[in-house]
Amino acid sequence: MTKEIVIQEEGHALRKIVAGLFISLDGVVDSPENSPHRWTSDEMMDRMANGIAQADTVLVGSSTYSLLAQFWQYESDTEPMARFLNHSHKYVVSRSMHELEWQPASLITGDLVQELTRLKQQPGKNIQIPGSPRLVRLLLREGLLDEFTLHICPVVVGSGMRLFDEINAPLKLTLVDSTLYRNGVLGVTYRTSRN
Repeated sequence: MTKEIVIQEEGHALRKIVAGLFISLDGVVDSPENSPHRWTSDEMMDRMANGIAQADTVLVGSSTYSLLAQFWQYESDTEPMARFLNHSHKYVVSRSMHELEWQPASLITGDLVQELTRLKQQPGKNIQIPGSPRLVRLLLREGLLDEFTLHICPVVVGSGMRLFDEINAPLKLTLVDSTLYRNGVLGVTYRTSRN
């Protein structure tokens, strides 16, 4: 039996940074073959809605910010994902962007580890990363990602960016949830460990 230790900072628990990605059986995270548009189902959206209810902040890279902005900022608040993305503060990790049209939003251009450590210490709910595979991989490598869900699509892509490339040290994970969807996608949620 393991005991979970919750770190306290100024009277409250540290927020978690959590992520969700669609991934092929061979680990590729940037292919049209395993895109959310192809594999998302109503039952999956219901589970995602439960996840975003536990978050109040969005963290993304510049490419994902631009892609999400093109679609979600024009959607109605009757859609839970649109309501979450349009009204949550978005932190965008970028050294090339200078203006953020889709608000509320702020740029993170400095030391990522320092900025995210500060953000996690602020009161609030989870910090959600929708997509942004390069950012997710970086946070895994830096030990900043607390939990992530992979939607494993029943397809082998063959080439493309793989999530765990550039992870140079063993990464201990604890499975906290798994769901097999009717369309064949397997959703698995892992908690990372610093031990």
